[in-house]
Amino acid sequence: MFADRRDAGRQLAAQLSHYADADAVVLALPRGGVPVAVEVAAALDAPLDVIVARKLGAPGRPELGVGAVAEGGDPIFDHDALGLLGLDVADLADTVEAERAELDRRVHRYRGERPLTAVRGRTAVLVDDGLATGVTARAALRALRGHGPDRLVLAVPVAAPRTARRMADEADDVVVVATPRGFAALGQWYRDFAQTADEEVQALLAASTDNRSGAGTTVGGARRRDAHAREVTIPAGHAQLAGDLTVPRGARGVVVFAHGSGSSRHSPRNRQVAATLQEAGLATLLMDLLTTEEEQVDTTTGALRFDIALLATRLVAATDWVGGDTATGSLPVGYFGASTGAACALVAAVERPDVAAVVSRGGRPDLAGAALPRVAAPTLLVVGGADTPVIQMNRDAMARMTAGTRLEIVEGATHLFPEPGALERVAGLAVGWFTHHL
Repeated sequence: MFADRRDAGRQLAAQLSHYADADAVVLALPRGGVPVAVEVAAALDAPLDVIVARKLGAPGRPELGVGAVAEGGDPIFDHDALGLLGLDVADLADTVEAERAELDRRVHRYRGERPLTAVRGRTAVLVDDGLATGVTARAALRALRGHGPDRLVLAVPVAAPRTARRMADEADDVVVVATPRGFAALGQWYRDFAQTADEEVQALLAASTDNRSGAGTTVGGARRRDAHAREVTIPAGHAQLAGDLTVPRGARGVVVFAHGSGSSRHSPRNRQVAATLQEAGLATLLMDLLTTEEEQVDTTTGALRFDIALLATRLVAATDWVGGDTATGSLPVGYFGASTGAACALVAAVERPDVAAVVSRGGRPDLAGAALPRVAAPTLLVVGGADTPVIQMNRDAMARMTAGTRLEIVEGATHLFPEPGALERVAGLAVGWFTHHL
């Protein structure tokens, strides 16, 4: 018997120690699986996330599970149970729709706009507080399998023996602390089995992120985990431009940043967004668009920061460099432009039509001028709700664009998004856009 879920998590973590160096990601089934998973993630020094699954109850008997659905996956059904009840899959259509809506609500509550932590090529460890029928865990495992993990592990403190055996068909490894005979209900194996609230789930996830915020190394303040970072020099005509390239293991794409007027690759705002992209499995290149000498001239005259043609040429050169680098040459490319850098990104996207997506933060896409109708890359425009003049500039630019374009307004935010949570909202939107299009 376990004292509580945290005790169960510590005992479970002891049996998972051989995954400590396995490039693991720990995914908890909320709610009850989260306190267990916190201990496992800490022991493995692995990132913690949730994957949400919902039981499908029989019509009129919601306590009787006859299936389940997980985020990003198709519903699964217990056909034996359906047969005994005289039901078929069509009878559960309304139930599936209702549970998908609740699933979406919980995903948004737990993660906001941030997508599921990338598991492709890694060891995904799915954790719950126990298995009775295991139907929700089965749905989650199948959904996770679709994300391409190198190895899929199911880990629980306690399970019904028959259920644990059947899970071997879904996971590459099933780790269970106890499979007691006479298993009737999960609660009988915990002295404290109090319900876990949504607020506790959110607090535990936030605390886990904070505890790992110092893990790994940093380049110029951008946080990264399990990633290779290096300073690079990018040739652009007669200029040599400095950059910082960070490539997470198993990167799915690379995002090249174009900073705004008077800024550089050291922009703390862009670096915060870059760190979030890296956590989502995207490589990033933060670069200076001007040389040191040019920056000195621009500081005095301001003559170069609005030279969109020059800056776009530099971004094109960086794109070509990324395409020739051994770490990024096979990756699809996206642009993240801030302020005047947004115009630079859109002009460069016309010159390099294989660029897969563009995101603008507080941008001036209107400065792209005649290039706007020729942009083919799907473009996300993110503007602060209090940045009224720039909102209109973005709407005017959007009206001239023919590519798939979306305008997102972050309510209450000003031009630089310094308000609490505003830049996090920008980063979440960028992650969603790039992971979809790259």
